[in-house]
Amino acid sequence: MRTLVTGGAGFIGSHLVDALVARGDEVLVFDDLSTGKSENVESALGQGASMEVLDITDGRLLLPIVEDFNPESVFHLAAQIDVRRSMADPAFDVHLNVLGTVNMLEAAARYGAERFIFTSSGGTVYGEGAGREDELPFPEDARNAPDSVYGQSKLAAEGYVGFYVRDRGLKGSVLRLGNVYGPRQDPATEAGVVAIFSELARDGGRPTVFGTGEQTRDYVHVADVVSALLAAEKAEVLGPFNVGTGIETTVLDLVELIGRYAGREDFEPEFAPEREGEVERNVLDPTRAADQLGWRPERSMETGLEQTLGAV
Repeated sequence: MRTLVTGGAGFIGSHLVDALVARGDEVLVFDDLSTGKSENVESALGQGASMEVLDITDGRLLLPIVEDFNPESVFHLAAQIDVRRSMADPAFDVHLNVLGTVNMLEAAARYGAERFIFTSSGGTVYGEGAGREDELPFPEDARNAPDSVYGQSKLAAEGYVGFYVRDRGLKGSVLRLGNVYGPRQDPATEAGVVAIFSELARDGGRPTVFGTGEQTRDYVHVADVVSALLAAEKAEVLGPFNVGTGIETTVLDLVELIGRYAGREDFEPEFAPEREGEVERNVLDPTRAADQLGWRPERSMETGLEQTLGAV
């Protein structure tokens, strides 16, 4: 199987690349290395995977490379993922998340890819859950009301996936990921609070909690996300599919858990004002993924945090 992974040197993408290499695929990685790291795919490259360092918004550059590789499956993970940056620089966010997706869709459709799997954001496309408690955990048919440019750009990109499925006959799937965490998540370049808190716990620091700390998220381990991506590759339906646990965890609960597993009784939060564009409550209903993909998360928060802290 010839498989192309955009963002393949990043946190989630590199774990996916490892899984694809392990199953025997011929893998090509696209990454501009702005946040991804070559060391994340060093092992995969040593086992025969290849990488092109490029900007997916440059269609003229990527189209001949895709044509030459002729992928059977395309996993599109490359994105600007920082909510704060999206609010400060909306044009950049839209440029990468929408134009980059369109370029990859066009390349996949033009050169006969059999599957296109797109990672969207279940943590942002639904918007604020506070005040909508009767809808929580959010199912896929919940109202989309993003509170950030990032969420809106991912929702727009989903629309283009749907268009290429309807108009160009591309077989595509959309996965709406919860808050992904695990080994290789970089606290310096990723927006993941688990990585940030884990590094602070290791280095003797204290976590900064924005707002009250009662904000909730649906944290899902990267290994479970990879298994969802592989399940979606085999599916015959577009989705979208929520990839989460259905469990709400507050930021303060997260601080307590990380402090406990890191052996830090002094791991107490420092509070700061809340940040623009971040929701108070979010949790995803993964029932559709279970029913239609046969996917269920396997790792509890406790198990996942122990693995993550062990890799920090």
